[in-house]
Amino acid sequence: MTAPARTTNVRTLFPDEQTTEPKVMMPKLYNTGVLPAQDIRAMIGDEINAMEGIDDSQIQPASLDLRLGDVAYRVRASFLPGTKSTVKDKITQFGMHKVDLTDGAVLEKGCVYIVPLQESLCLRKRTSAIANPKSSTGRLDVFARLITDFGAEFDRVRERYQGPLYAEISPRSFSILARTGSRLVQLRVKRGSPPASDRLLRNLDNQVGLVNSDPGGANIEKGSLLLTVDTEGADTDGLIGYRAKKHAGLVDLDRIGYYDPIDFWDTIHARKDGGIILDPDDFYILASREAITVPPDFAAEMMAYNTSVGEFRIHYAGFFDPGFGDAEVGAGGTRAVLEVRSHEVPFIIDVGQVVGRLIYERMTARPERLYGTGIGSSYQCQGLKLSKHFQS
Repeated sequence: MTAPARTTNVRTLFPDEQTTEPKVMMPKLYNTGVLPAQDIRAMIGDEINAMEGIDDSQIQPASLDLRLGDVAYRVRASFLPGTKSTVKDKITQFGMHKVDLTDGAVLEKGCVYIVPLQESLCLRKRTSAIANPKSSTGRLDVFARLITDFGAEFDRVRERYQGPLYAEISPRSFSILARTGSRLVQLRVKRGSPPASDRLLRNLDNQVGLVNSDPGGANIEKGSLLLTVDTEGADTDGLIGYRAKKHAGLVDLDRIGYYDPIDFWDTIHARKDGGIILDPDDFYILASREAITVPPDFAAEMMAYNTSVGEFRIHYAGFFDPGFGDAEVGAGGTRAVLEVRSHEVPFIIDVGQVVGRLIYERMTARPERLYGTGIGSSYQCQGLKLSKHFQS
């Protein structure tokens, strides 16, 4: 796909940083926020590098797809390098064997692999990054996290970081066939710390309608949009979710629309009492009751784990790009698909129970490309939907 023309002299088109609350519908340039596609492209060859170059298709509206390198290291356990070690040091200490990915290889479920990525970073002052699994990665129940040399947190790249990037990959429900160049993880780059508050988010909701295109209809608390689970399935004849089968087959990451869902998933239908019972360590695909919107000047991220609402993880792939569900790209609200796993004990999700928080962050500028079918996005007008590898 040919990329849209780059915006030139962007600083002459927008006002300087605002000291008062921004008018979110007007494209402006800010000194702090999430970097858009055109700024990510401008970083290539400087702050973002790759031995084989970076393909334009890797650049999403507010993130960069990262590619697996040539080899995966099977390790005994997940780890963080800590402030005194490199990832290679830990691989030497905990590594078991190497897997060649150049012609494709099976990454077995229940195992942990460390894969050097093709991209590396040389970030400047006030520039940091966060990572998340791509949507299709999360919906396959593949636990994928970014780690860096001397890193003390998963999925966080500190400002001024200079060095390689690695993915920790652990398939949970299905073994996967991956290869050099497979894209399981994406990177979002930030400058500074943009402000966030209930007031800012409510003003945004009043202007654009964050939920079901209904201004003022959003449930907002602690600077985030609260989401509930669809337990009725009114639009799907009572179908409210899928549960991964215990002993399913292999998923080739390059096969799109190929697999029959019945071979991998059990269906879950609405109960008379309206609730859902999560069995411990089973993996579920559910959908939010709310159809949400992420305006073009904002990006959003789902918080993956919050013990205050229950001992379960509700989302693996948490990035929502500018334009997700937005009327400007023909959506008018799109449901969030939730990858859910309960821990320790069975857990009941009741009707209307809050299960997750969506945090909105402003962009430094409107992206040159928005999430949607125009750039090949797979899940723009989704309802309850499995990953793109399965037949619709």
